[in-house]
Amino acid sequence: MSSEKSEGLMLRVTDFSETSRIVVVFTREFGKISALAKGGRRLKGPFESSLDLLSTCQIVFLRKHTSGLDLLTEAKLVSRFHPQERDLTCLYAGYYLAELLLSLTEDYDPHPILYFAAQEALTMFGASETKLLGVIRFELVLLRELGQLPDFENCAACGVELTEGRTFGFWVSEGGLICPDCQREDYTQISIHAGTAAALRLLSSESEHAWKRLNLTAGQLKEVKHVTTAAICHVMGKRPKMLKYLEH
Repeated sequence: MSSEKSEGLMLRVTDFSETSRIVVVFTREFGKISALAKGGRRLKGPFESSLDLLSTCQIVFLRKHTSGLDLLTEAKLVSRFHPQERDLTCLYAGYYLAELLLSLTEDYDPHPILYFAAQEALTMFGASETKLLGVIRFELVLLRELGQLPDFENCAACGVELTEGRTFGFWVSEGGLICPDCQREDYTQISIHAGTAAALRLLSSESEHAWKRLNLTAGQLKEVKHVTTAAICHVMGKRPKMLKYLEH
């Protein structure tokens, strides 16, 4: 076993015995890991009560090179996820983020860009005016990092470049938008306006700042969320459990 250090986000914390816990951590350097934290339920010790869901910690763990759990030996708290009092939507958004990372990332497959996006999203969830935008941005970065980002530039059917001033369809099974000339009644699709398509291109871009200048209308936010929800459900093969709470 080799000793490794990293910063990580706690995605799942499960009691294992009277004194220990099993944790799943999305780390910046190593991706997702699963580890046994011996003594993790004690108030005092090498974990200092830091093993809470969605807390960010500096961790030390012994990596096993065979099947089985790694061994978490130390965790120092960096920050906790603090939803505003009585803000259940913020809490559900955090749980949704954890669900997506648990379901769609592989063990020891590092995505530092996705790690940064997750931390940024958790910060945005704390503000009512940026909560939904934070969810959408994280979904699109996740899809991009997984190689599953839909094509918002060209028609998924004919390949023509999508121009302004038109209404497009989103064809989830083909992974992209459809121009008006290619839309058919038998396609299961979502209609979006050209302005929404432009917003999707910006929100899914690799730029860390340009998308923050967006000022979307309620209608555009609704259209964008329809697209990201359809894409996430398609990649997962099912609806995430936390979606029903976010939608309410």
